[in-house]
Amino acid sequence: MLIFLRFKQNLYCSALVLFLMGFASIGASAVAAAGQGSAHATSDLGQEDQDSHEDKNMHGGHDAHKEEAPKGPHRGRLLQADGFEVELAIFEQGVPPQYRAWAMYDGKALAPNDWQLSVELTRLGGKVDVFSFSRSGDFLLGDKVVFEPHSFDVNVSARFQGQAYNWKFPSHEGRLQLSKQMAKKTGVSSDAAGAGSVREIRYLYGRIKANPQNSSLVTARFPGLISRVYVAEGEEVTSGQVVAEVEANESLKRYALRAPISGTVVRRFANPGEVAAEEPLLSIVNYDEIRVDLNLFPSDVQRVKPGQVVVMTAGAAEFEGEVDHVSRGSGDKLNASARVVLDNSDARLPLGLMVEAEVVVGSVDAPLVVKNTALQSFRDWTVVFIKVGNTYEIRPLSLGRSDGRVTEVLEGLNPGDHYVTTNSYLLKADLEKSGASHDH
Repeated sequence: MLIFLRFKQNLYCSALVLFLMGFASIGASAVAAAGQGSAHATSDLGQEDQDSHEDKNMHGGHDAHKEEAPKGPHRGRLLQADGFEVELAIFEQGVPPQYRAWAMYDGKALAPNDWQLSVELTRLGGKVDVFSFSRSGDFLLGDKVVFEPHSFDVNVSARFQGQAYNWKFPSHEGRLQLSKQMAKKTGVSSDAAGAGSVREIRYLYGRIKANPQNSSLVTARFPGLISRVYVAEGEEVTSGQVVAEVEANESLKRYALRAPISGTVVRRFANPGEVAAEEPLLSIVNYDEIRVDLNLFPSDVQRVKPGQVVVMTAGAAEFEGEVDHVSRGSGDKLNASARVVLDNSDARLPLGLMVEAEVVVGSVDAPLVVKNTALQSFRDWTVVFIKVGNTYEIRPLSLGRSDGRVTEVLEGLNPGDHYVTTNSYLLKADLEKSGASHDH
């Protein structure tokens, strides 16, 4: 009997402890939830506070822990106060994105003429879009397009039966935070957008070869017997160096043959004991200066001219020159070409190497350009990331001409906007990782 009472007493104590632990856990969850709610309600952190709250990582897209806003029957955001309800939706099926709104009071639908609505959207950077609404069928219709990205702080004002209602909430997409320290660490840098020149380029192909103007043949001044040849193929010689000796037939005296230029002996045609006549004995080429002959298409002949800048790549090497001469071909030979002479004193470019070239044949001034390193694909758009403080956000662009270096911007960006120019792909990857949605 005593054992049973002790067992019962222990069981009661255990149950009491578990109950208290459960109550404490519920209390902690409530405190955490309250803290999270207040964090969402605070929309304007000071820069110092924002920096102190930032994680060491990038944070993009919608808040994964944010409670889903209530939706109405038209899949719009539902705003409620004292029995008055407004459903605000961005409609974009078959039309440019537009605001549509419906209202109810005490569960009954209101006619569009029974209430009024206005909406203000504050975008990153401070630009404010103000929307007025008018009747369209059974709903109120906004008076302008809701331009992408649909990322803004929303201020909704409504009136019904003389009563004013107001709601404010963030609706962000394609937006993330990145501290200065993390931006520096990851190499994410930005620049101000502005005017620039878009080059007009012709893409050509050619091959590196020796410059015929820097080659020379060594021949005998007088016919005779070759006594000595001092150099071999592949040997380097300097201008004036004795390369061979010949005994003249008439005088029977030996005379020296000297290298007319500095360079490499590429061919040796003679040996001691042979007769020197009019044929060359040696061929010497100087490779300190080489040339590229770029093949021209018929459409290029009138555009490519001497003096134009040429940027060439051969394998991993990239080098620059300018058009020295243009040959248009003649007769049945339509092999027009552009000649580029290059310094090769460091011997970095071997002969015979194929070359891809970009010839700048002109340029046009554009009021707004961005660097191509900034462009990223996101959803169905080409975007850049603008930067305001430690906040970054996508900007879909309408683009014009491009030269592979910069691209003209027709719509989506303003002069002076700071946009990410290097490593913007890291921001894109973070947004995609966070699952940034397109809900409104």
